[in-house]
Amino acid sequence: MASTEIIGVERLDVKLLETYWLCYARRVPPPVGPPIGLHLARTARTVSRAFDDALAAAGGSVPVWLILISLKTQRPVNQRRLAEAVGIQGATLTHHLNAMETNGLVTRRPDPTNRRVHLVELTEAGEALFYRLRGAAVAFDRQLRAGLADEDVATLARLLDRLRDNVVGQG
Repeated sequence: MASTEIIGVERLDVKLLETYWLCYARRVPPPVGPPIGLHLARTARTVSRAFDDALAAAGGSVPVWLILISLKTQRPVNQRRLAEAVGIQGATLTHHLNAMETNGLVTRRPDPTNRRVHLVELTEAGEALFYRLRGAAVAFDRQLRAGLADEDVATLARLLDRLRDNVVGQG
């Protein structure tokens, strides 16, 4: 009797899968190529590595570039606001700021109105690195846009926004 029950369960499972396949296959066509997410992830990894290399050749890195942009647009800024603007956690930011301070790119000083808060400012060397990295970022952007019309870039931006929205549930 136990073997009959197992066979019955197996038949039920197979029947359920067949029914699921028939219903699902009719509603959702099979993909015509590799999954979009996989293609996007591979492309993003390649582009990201190339951008890292371009910034490294100019003497920086993506985190340093993001910190420099934030410091250039809002001066002076406290470390908490800087971490929010850059999108990295406080401890990671502190690690980068320590290295940048050691290299003479930024200074940190206590906020006169709240001694527990530190203000971060660019030095002349930090300003110079900002302009070098900006040049590398602009050149990299030109390389990415090669062969693309303005309309293509606008379409790409719209599609990337749509993919993001699909993932966060707004699609």
